[in-house]
Amino acid sequence: MRAGTRLGVDVGRARIGLARSDPHAMLATPIETVRRADDGSDIARIAAIVAEIEPLEIVVGLPLSMSGAETASTTDSREFADRLAALGVPVRLVDERLTTVSAQSALHRSGRSTKSSRQVIDQVAAVILVQHAIDAERSTGNPPGSLVPASTQTPSPTPEDRTP
Repeated sequence: MRAGTRLGVDVGRARIGLARSDPHAMLATPIETVRRADDGSDIARIAAIVAEIEPLEIVVGLPLSMSGAETASTTDSREFADRLAALGVPVRLVDERLTTVSAQSALHRSGRSTKSSRQVIDQVAAVILVQHAIDAERSTGNPPGSLVPASTQTPSPTPEDRTP
């Protein structure tokens, strides 16, 4: 098992859940939910977190259908992962089937409604994603999922970069 913090990213159309593992890659914990944005502020926020925690890699959930087929959400996650690869940290795409369902189920068992859990559910899904990735690596000895090729594009500009 490679030591080092992992950053988990659960990409949604409206929100992005973030979680991290501890430096020993034993346990995942939530960080925050970032609002999805066309202006690049979502990538800028994730870049700030990457700079702060200096992860070994970023694990992005790859939403596939139950049959394993790709969907519009799969394409969206792949494109988002490509943008994250421009941050200079290895990015891995990991199958995330049922992470959101598992997150919703866990929150319901704890007595929270779906409506009151919207801001948290994406973080919980990211925790499940990171925990699954580190558990898979521990059991197989191989990094989880597939590595996203290093990006030749630059990250989206931050709002500060756009001020005249």
